[in-house]
Amino acid sequence: IPESGHKYYLQFTTEDYKSGENVGSCLATVLYPKTKSLPAVNIKCTYTKDQKQIQEEDNRLYQKMRHQTKPIIGNNIPDSYGNIEAALEPVWALAVAGSSYIMWEKSTENLGYFTAQVKSVKQWIRKDDFIEFDYTVLLHEIPTQEMISCHMRLTWLPGHPLKVKYYCASENQGLEYGSGMESGSAAGILHERGANF
Repeated sequence: IPESGHKYYLQFTTEDYKSGENVGSCLATVLYPKTKSLPAVNIKCTYTKDQKQIQEEDNRLYQKMRHQTKPIIGNNIPDSYGNIEAALEPVWALAVAGSSYIMWEKSTENLGYFTAQVKSVKQWIRKDDFIEFDYTVLLHEIPTQEMISCHMRLTWLPGHPLKVKYYCASENQGLEYGSGMESGSAAGILHERGANF
């Protein structure tokens, strides 16, 4: 679009993180404006996996984490050989979900990211029903190949949006702060600037 920027039309499928099975298909339009603002995104998805089954799986995961007698603590997930201890797989899955918010905010038309590793994670035991974790994650920036370290605080309760606050540091940039809430859908993202933790 000459005066506005570049518009893309996408069709893609989503898959279950653990099993790899197809759980839905989506159509999206993405407009990258000529200004440096975030892209305008419109996504419509249809799901093949039963929503009740997804909620039950989320609740099982939540109950397992919520009823820990000692906080979950971990380092280097996955390890240098790509292995993840079975007990830390839920922690890794939450890190991927939370860091997707960071990647969403930092990505541009020419830069993309993926979660490379959780350097450290610590669970905070709370008195309310939410579960909360502090993460240090490494994001792999494409095409620069730079590894960006981000500190992320993640709070979650099934049926509520995932809350993410973060700051990132890279070799070329100073600290970057951001925060928001994500419900697992682009339609559920809310932005909240300048939050500290």
